[in-house]
Amino acid sequence: MRVILASASPARLGVLRAAGLDPVVEVSEVDEDALLATLGDAPPGTVVTKLARAKATAVADRIGDRFPDSLVIGCDSMLRIGPTLVGKPGTVEVARRRWASMAGRTGELVTGHAVLRLSAGAVHQTAARHASTTVRFGTPTEAELDAYLASGEPLAVAGAFTLDGLGGWFVEGIDGDPSTVIGISLPLTRALLAEVGVIVTDLWKQG
Repeated sequence: MRVILASASPARLGVLRAAGLDPVVEVSEVDEDALLATLGDAPPGTVVTKLARAKATAVADRIGDRFPDSLVIGCDSMLRIGPTLVGKPGTVEVARRRWASMAGRTGELVTGHAVLRLSAGAVHQTAARHASTTVRFGTPTEAELDAYLASGEPLAVAGAFTLDGLGGWFVEGIDGDPSTVIGISLPLTRALLAEVGVIVTDLWKQG
């Protein structure tokens, strides 16, 4: 049974590989902005879980012929600072504003997960939930922030920071599961796999 990661995130792929899996990467191409527009003021956990499910479903619909007996894992992450839920900043200007609101504060990194089990090319079991971890941000100097923004790293990641990359220099600590912050919670993924009848150890080091 092949594991399919419905994400272009190198960080998520790295977490799964380090944890014994060798997933096939299939990017979903879901229009996240269009889906977000339909969710209104839904709670953060609902938002990221629906996005994760949409990504996993889009990939499952596409790969059934090639991988008829497989597991598709979809994920989506967003950062909640106070009442505001934010995703990838996209531009230096937006990322700078995000850091102005984040520096010296705590935020909640919320990651939605969806696992779809395919049999004979069709989805026959699904499980989806979200996990969250509190992040305590440091306060980078103006020069440090300029350098971080110039690196390009924060522009394409949820919340404009990473824990496992350059952004880790500006994170004082976390309360919760580190893999959630990186983008895929191993404890939650394990639980969702169990819900669709799969023991994670059976997937280790698959070819």
